[in-house]
Amino acid sequence: MELSADMQRVVSEQRLGFVATVTHDGRPSVSPKGTTSVWDERHLMFADIHSPGTVENLASNPNVEINVVDPIARKGYRFRGTATVYASGAEFDRGLARLRELGSTIAAERVRSIVVIEITDAAPLVSPAYDAGVSEDEVSERWLLHHTELRRGH
Repeated sequence: MELSADMQRVVSEQRLGFVATVTHDGRPSVSPKGTTSVWDERHLMFADIHSPGTVENLASNPNVEINVVDPIARKGYRFRGTATVYASGAEFDRGLARLRELGSTIAAERVRSIVVIEITDAAPLVSPAYDAGVSEDEVSERWLLHHTELRRGH
């Protein structure tokens, strides 16, 4: 499936994706990936910097779900697909180059692999706060204030 312009925007702006995989014994495993980014119009990617569990899970079951949500607007997307792990070669190098294009300062030697996900399904994630008919500006104002207060130590 092709990622819409808005899907690509949310991923590019947020960069933090929560990646769900399945362990070898069938248990769910969710891990945040701060390098979540758009590979192209049909794929997402993230760098394996310290993700041995995620990569191990993908080796036995390449199915993955990634949730990327703007915590202020309380909207985002759920992406499902199939992952391929590249530990070397042209695709690995392309992933490193993509990270540099996006402004990453992660040293190349810290990247163990590049995980590329072919997206087969995507759906919006929208907070129930919108069910009351409030605008995105109203929701954003509320959550921006909340996060600002948290940073101030209140």
